[in-house]
Amino acid sequence: MQEPKSGMTTDNSGPRTVNRREMLIQALMAAVVLPQAFGQRGEWGGKQRRTVDPSQIPAYKFKTLPVSRFPEMQAEYAKVLAGSQFTNAKAFRDETAKLSFKLPADFTGARSVVVVAAFTKSMYVNFNLNGSQLRVLVPPQYYADDTGARMKTIVQNEIVKNKTSRIVDVSKSTPLKLLAARSGLGQYARNNLIFVDGMGSYLLLYAFLTDYNFGEDSWTQLSVMNRCNHCDRCARSCPTSCISETGFPITIDKCVTLYNERPGAFPNWMMRSSHNALMGCIRCQDSCPEDGGYSSVNGTLEDISAEETQQILKGISNDVLLKTLQRKLKQFPGTQSKEAFPILARNLSVLTRA
Repeated sequence: MQEPKSGMTTDNSGPRTVNRREMLIQALMAAVVLPQAFGQRGEWGGKQRRTVDPSQIPAYKFKTLPVSRFPEMQAEYAKVLAGSQFTNAKAFRDETAKLSFKLPADFTGARSVVVVAAFTKSMYVNFNLNGSQLRVLVPPQYYADDTGARMKTIVQNEIVKNKTSRIVDVSKSTPLKLLAARSGLGQYARNNLIFVDGMGSYLLLYAFLTDYNFGEDSWTQLSVMNRCNHCDRCARSCPTSCISETGFPITIDKCVTLYNERPGAFPNWMMRSSHNALMGCIRCQDSCPEDGGYSSVNGTLEDISAEETQQILKGISNDVLLKTLQRKLKQFPGTQSKEAFPILARNLSVLTRA
């Protein structure tokens, strides 16, 4: 095994158990800090997938760091963005360029950052079509519940525990995965996701600045889950083979998510069978032994009627339909405007033919 780069260490003690709720940005940024080869292709070793008791899954977990660590993380982040191995995909580069570890101009007095992982289950929605129901997966980052709205209050009351301290949400502007890894909240995996003990990778990350001083520094060397050195299930299940069987980073340009979040036709090389969700892709999580059990904890959104389904497939949008779909699909991105609606129509259409 090659010596890890960028301060990365491999934890041999065993595995510890994307708003930038947008797709790829927080879901794939592990590629900016992982070594090119950290293990060899292998099987999982025949162990059974874990089972979990949903009542035992924590609602959230958190870590804190002093903001004095920001310059170091900013330098690390900037170095990789400028590196030759970073993707040339313009859409991805444009999004990652917006992120930084810089304090807001109106909060230079921040002293700590709180990074939170909130367990978030996948949802399913039934589209009524031709007398039957098409059950479609909606991954955690593509619907809105009240977690995000409540998180600032949770940080204020349950973590900082000081109602006079200022709390500022910087989740949309911060490289959340690198922050989570450096704080010790989670570990990277072969599929480039962050895994947190007790919730696998079924989570959303949040970051909050505060002028409260926690008096501790949980700075951690970056590490990959030990199991990933002996397992390549995510690589073998990836529908477009964008996950490496031998190392990092993933080939972002081949990731289904890069294409089904944005308007336009899918590439000719992408097979219809590659599509498995209303947006994004969840094959690597569904196949991961570390996510076993967590992937089975899901919910169901309100059914989409036959008339509504037909309107979507025909690309017919109006204010009444959009408002209805926003409610039923809990603010799914493709329902947010008439401009975004064609993404929903295209994605649903390909799933009906997959």
